[in-house]
Amino acid sequence: MPRRLKKAPELYNLPAHTSFVDGLVAGIRARFGDDPLTLSDVLILLPNRRAVRSLRDAFLRQAGGKSLLLPRIEPIGDVDEDDLFLSGNLPQATWDSALAPAISPFTRQMLLMDIIARWYRRRQAVTGEPVPEVAQCAILAQALGQFLDQVQTEQLTFRDLENLVPEEYAGHWQQTLEFLKILTEHWPDILGPTGFSDVAARRNILLEGLREKWLENPPAHPIIAAGSTGSIPATAGLLEVVARLPQGIVLLPGLDAEMDAASWDVLDDTHPQATMKHLLEAIGANRDEVRPWLDQTPSAAKLARHRLLQEVMRPAETTDQWRTLTLDITAATEGFLRLDAPGQREEAGMIALMLREVLETDGKTAALVTPDRQLARRVAGEMQRWDILIDDSAGTPLFNTAAGLYLRLTAEMVGDGLAPVGLLSVLKHPLSAGGEVVGDFRQKVRLLESHILRGPRPGAGTGGIARAIASALAVQKKASKERVVAELMALAEWWAGLAGVIAPFEQMMARPDASFEDLLIAHIEMAEGLAASHDRTGAERVWRGDAGEAAAQLIEDLHLAAPHLPSLACETYPSLLEVFMGGVTVRPKYGQHPRLNIWGPLEARLQQADLVILAGLNEGSWPPEPAPDPWMSRPMRRAFGLPSLEQKIGLSAHDFIQAASAPQVVISRAEKVDGTPTVKSRWLSRLDAIAADADFAIPKATTTAQWLDWYRALDKPEQVRSIAPPRPTPPLTARPRSLSVTRIQKWMQDPYSIYAHYILGLRVLDPLDADPGAADKGTIIHDALDAFLKQYPDHLPDDAVDRLAEIGREKFDAYLDRPTVRAFWWPRFLQVADWFVAEERIRRATSATVATEISGEKIFSLPGGDFTLTAKADRIDRLGDGTYSIIDYKTGASPTVRQIYAGYAPQLPLEGLMVEGGNFSGIAAGGVVSDLSYWQLKGGEEVAKISSFNMNVRAKVDVGEVIKASYDGLVRLVTTFDLEATPYLNNPRPDNLGYGEYDHLARTREWRGNDLEQDEEGEVTL
Repeated sequence: MPRRLKKAPELYNLPAHTSFVDGLVAGIRARFGDDPLTLSDVLILLPNRRAVRSLRDAFLRQAGGKSLLLPRIEPIGDVDEDDLFLSGNLPQATWDSALAPAISPFTRQMLLMDIIARWYRRRQAVTGEPVPEVAQCAILAQALGQFLDQVQTEQLTFRDLENLVPEEYAGHWQQTLEFLKILTEHWPDILGPTGFSDVAARRNILLEGLREKWLENPPAHPIIAAGSTGSIPATAGLLEVVARLPQGIVLLPGLDAEMDAASWDVLDDTHPQATMKHLLEAIGANRDEVRPWLDQTPSAAKLARHRLLQEVMRPAETTDQWRTLTLDITAATEGFLRLDAPGQREEAGMIALMLREVLETDGKTAALVTPDRQLARRVAGEMQRWDILIDDSAGTPLFNTAAGLYLRLTAEMVGDGLAPVGLLSVLKHPLSAGGEVVGDFRQKVRLLESHILRGPRPGAGTGGIARAIASALAVQKKASKERVVAELMALAEWWAGLAGVIAPFEQMMARPDASFEDLLIAHIEMAEGLAASHDRTGAERVWRGDAGEAAAQLIEDLHLAAPHLPSLACETYPSLLEVFMGGVTVRPKYGQHPRLNIWGPLEARLQQADLVILAGLNEGSWPPEPAPDPWMSRPMRRAFGLPSLEQKIGLSAHDFIQAASAPQVVISRAEKVDGTPTVKSRWLSRLDAIAADADFAIPKATTTAQWLDWYRALDKPEQVRSIAPPRPTPPLTARPRSLSVTRIQKWMQDPYSIYAHYILGLRVLDPLDADPGAADKGTIIHDALDAFLKQYPDHLPDDAVDRLAEIGREKFDAYLDRPTVRAFWWPRFLQVADWFVAEERIRRATSATVATEISGEKIFSLPGGDFTLTAKADRIDRLGDGTYSIIDYKTGASPTVRQIYAGYAPQLPLEGLMVEGGNFSGIAAGGVVSDLSYWQLKGGEEVAKISSFNMNVRAKVDVGEVIKASYDGLVRLVTTFDLEATPYLNNPRPDNLGYGEYDHLARTREWRGNDLEQDEEGEVTL
């Protein structure tokens, strides 16, 4: 049997400046005419299915929309034995050899996961190294499968691993070689009994079978293999046969026939012509044997552009020729625009403007080509300002789509024990409806959030939420709040139904282990149950659209592969599902715009548009940074026979040259991404070196600055008004007539917060899943000390510290399940208890406590009407001289004596005013207050600190004068705000106050910028 055809190879070339698919169609029609019978005999082999679709569109374009009998067009990169066999191209011997079907990716991944886990368990017995979790095993299995595909694609054998001497490499590479024995010693034995074969090995067999078929019986009909670079050895072998068939033709994409011999000889893998050179070597041909596909002379501009790009890609070894370079820069840069945007937002905005401008010309097309998917999403978002929907044909990761995110969130929700953030993320997802009208469901979710989920986290699981609702219901019944009681009763009934949907998956996740199949089924049943609405099933809502179909296909594939993963720790299921989902991409079936496209470099191959925008030209993005091989170092790859890591740079460079040869081209980059300076692409650096003075513009009158100005003008308001601080002046009837002593201080510091709270009725929501905060800590300690003093008003027992600790435990009991409370608050409370009892023994020798946690009020008759001052004093003691001491417990910072003197901390002086006026029950008027004290109860190194302001403190004024000054100040404050012209200002002294609870409502950060500057540390100064 002949192993090689004797005919000389028939090779043709389509230069980069010609639209490949349109040029291919033109050449076919020139050679075979438009006779349908003749065309139907032609077989065209293209790299992939995307190229097949593009070629069909090109035939339709050139036929003017008329019906046409197309040639047979098949992809050889996505080879399928059914297509080849039915068309008579697959050898019967290959079909009869019982070629095993291709193994599904997830089945192989799960089989490899099992092998990896067993390998680590054996290693653990020797080294004690922990076995990775199942999600980590899945990631390792995925990487190992990719390495297996690469080895099989390159037609290597794992037996060659034995030729790599481990002692020549670093220790971790030696361990890697040991790990790779999984593929040599275990994988063949695991794969064989399954009845499947590896995809790459199977593709090699199919292509080799086709090659053998054509070697034995060369087809009599024309065969054209077009657009392939032969980067896969099996494909290169097939192209070698096609080139020598009696009617075989190989059409190369963008071969540089004019490159000088010296440069051709020194090409490395980073050069765009490297793959062409390797393919010609595989075919056994020279460049001079390659003929032009079309008989046409390119314009001077196209030739000049080709020469410019050729010089940009010139090998480093021959760049000395730049010194004698003669190049018509004007012609080369015709229809060429270079944009250097300040940031990625501006880059996306200018690109969107250019795409929008294209639509002003009938029939004109444009395409954005970029490997940067974030930039692509930004451009698509910018286009929506004109209601233009444009798809990224490179696709969107499934886990970023609504369906994928929903599946991830539902798994994580149960895995986290229905924590508030995770629970609300699911219940507020657009797909959630709980069997109801969506609006009604959302209203109940909001009630659940406001009544139950705000503040400290409820107990775990559906039961924890139910208990929290029952507890809240009991409290509201006791408070006789009928409306809230009715809401909570309806909420309890609603949650019971929702819990019934969640419970089966929750119960399974509570088990220590289960099969992946059982977990997957329970998860999907729960997800569909939560997604059901009043008129549609959950399946109809979850699996709709491109993303839903991709998610459904993923679940089906996982279900088919699930028997190969019989057991796993249930808690690892959410992370494992995310790993499986990570490799799935959703691509739109139909483009949303007929004339605008967003392509990745792979999708852009063999396609062209009137305007091509090449964006994201920064190092690491385009060209991409060669990803390090986790399995082999560069010397190991070279010794093993794998291609260099730089091969992808060469393929990326080829894509760049093909796209940059279009008639109108824009190349762009962002000088900063996320605030970080970028490094421009090496190709742009070379372009700058060659054509430093070139005027890159389309048309020549437009520049980067102009495009940037036009983009910024889109969002520039017609009139810019200075934002002034808010100055609300509500009527006197709406202003508060009663405030507590603590609110008086807030009134002085930030009147706007009083306006928002008491006049607008706005309340600050507790954060979701909040740890008990400083206010909770203060309340607990206050309650504990109050209970202790009430229990022992006259004497202290011998074990007073233990008694106080018991009382404290009762108060802390509801919070001790919190790690922060148990680890920090409780030990510090015990320190405080010890200090408090010791201080109390000393203090009781000279004083007596007369009241704790006592409330009082004082009414002031003022011109604007009566004003009521309220207070709740932590503790009031009668001293030995008959005067009173007012004590305030602080668990945080306490005011300084200087602040009390200056009147900025009026709480205790105003309480002293009320004590002397007899406004607290049980305390007669006419008493004298001689001491105001803050007891700072912190725990830690300095357990507690007493800050006392009394008559013994050397000062310019005594306590009585401070109390009188607080009275005068309160009267002035209330009288001033009784004038309707007095505004409730926001932060009138911002240097004395941090960012307040209502500052976002007052837009403080916006108006503050008008009058204030920020220093380097970000501190605000007048």
